Amino acid sequence: MEGYHSPQLDVEVRLNTNEAPFSPPEGFLSAFLDEVRAVNWNRYPDRLAQSLREDIAALHGVDPQQVFVANGSNEVLQTICLTFGGTGRTVATFEPTYAMYQQIARTTQCEVIAAKRDAQYRVAKSEVERVVTLHQPDILFFCSPNNPTGSPESREVIETALLLSDGVVVVDEAYGQFADFTALDLLRGPDGAESLIVTRTFSKTWSMAGARLGYCVAPSWMLPEFEKVVLPYHLDTVKQIAGRVALRFHDEMEHRVAQLGAERDRISEALVRLGVEVWPSQANFIMFRTTPCSLSGDHVWQCLVDRSVLIRNCSHWPGLSDCLRVTLGTESENNIFLEALKEALT
Repeated sequence: MEGYHSPQLDVEVRLNTNEAPFSPPEGFLSAFLDEVRAVNWNRYPDRLAQSLREDIAALHGVDPQQVFVANGSNEVLQTICLTFGGTGRTVATFEPTYAMYQQIARTTQCEVIAAKRDAQYRVAKSEVERVVTLHQPDILFFCSPNNPTGSPESREVIETALLLSDGVVVVDEAYGQFADFTALDLLRGPDGAESLIVTRTFSKTWSMAGARLGYCVAPSWMLPEFEKVVLPYHLDTVKQIAGRVALRFHDEMEHRVAQLGAERDRISEALVRLGVEVWPSQANFIMFRTTPCSLSGDHVWQCLVDRSVLIRNCSHWPGLSDCLRVTLGTESENNIFLEALKEALT
């Protein structure tokens, strides 16, 4: 096996890892430091992260016993695979999608079933029916909006998986704040789905990729199962503080989501005018294909790097020949990218 890699090059404009383009809101740092100064460093952190879970639960209108927090949503995914996967169990993914689903599944000794998306890179209801009927996977991973294509999953697809599958259905909403639909709606209230897990992260709209903080909302019966496999005191005190303080700035974050959504529309329209094939996105990134311009994705990617602009080269992912993915940056960064791309395509 190989580890997960994302090129980190010394460039002026880095738009390859779907980070937020802005620092946390004004006021975050001072509020964070005020609490950090009061930390008892000689004591272990709150093992259950109770205060942070309560704040997240309040944000989503669920019970704190439905919230599990970890070191980035990747640790949440790993915990799910350790809990419900293992030798002799199967994980279904819908490719192309986030590479870590297969990576984590294999490192936790699961067999991977790689199902396919349709021509528009969406998951078809018929494919869910086929995979569940034929394989009965123990875990199904849906990425909504999907990375790297930007397309959200439909409510119908998720409900079909929940209806037919005896396994756990995981909807990864790392970019969920940008999308029209959230599977969290299927978890709220007394009739919430009993086999659904929705994962979220602080790395994107919360501007906290450097903190590595993620969580999931799930039926309350799952939390004691997660605690059986997660390391004790795995979430440090400082990280818990950062998460709680960030949640105080919810309105500012929502404003940023709206800003990035408008910028996404602007960049998508500009890409269409440049002649590349563009996929509609409900995330903070856009995927496009260079084939209509008679240029390879590798060539265009290198031309951008030569102009000190780094985006993600997806050309060698299965089913994504000549596809590139650009993260939304600041208005200035996006303009530099567009100008560099225009030069690369001519």
